[in-house]
Amino acid sequence: MDEIGTVVVGVDGTRASRPVLEHALHDAARRGSRLRVVAVVPLPEYWVATYGMGVVPPSVEVVAQVQAEAQRMVDEVVAAHGTQLTRVPVSVAAVVGAPSDVLLAESRDADLLVLGHRGRGAVASAVLGSVGLHCVLHARCAVTVVAPEREYPMPDAAPVGVGAATVPA
Repeated sequence: MDEIGTVVVGVDGTRASRPVLEHALHDAARRGSRLRVVAVVPLPEYWVATYGMGVVPPSVEVVAQVQAEAQRMVDEVVAAHGTQLTRVPVSVAAVVGAPSDVLLAESRDADLLVLGHRGRGAVASAVLGSVGLHCVLHARCAVTVVAPEREYPMPDAAPVGVGAATVPA
């Protein structure tokens, strides 16, 4: 059987998603898998529809811009790591919807879903965000959550690097 595996990674266009993408690319290279990069274009907030303002889906131009930004980030990461990552087949998609729903749907046939975790301070960082938690609880595949690089204000504490934890399916 010559079936190649799939790693799915969610990116949001922020600096914090770059190490998440790097982790996913390296993991896909290690596994000999393809990488599916998903940039979610969220729908307007629920309250907009609730109060009768109507839901206006994002324009085709907005979706195309989000996809182009995700592709630019992929190109930068691959270029920064030379030929090591050029062997990984990469597809990039911008998908409209709720982030957790889109990521779960896109990872349905995947071997691994890679997500970022935004640190919001020492206490809040101990709690996984709502998208990450929803994906960890409902994904059909293993989920890796990549923590951001951060420094703690204690003078004798060393900076904590990017870390990742994988939860089996």
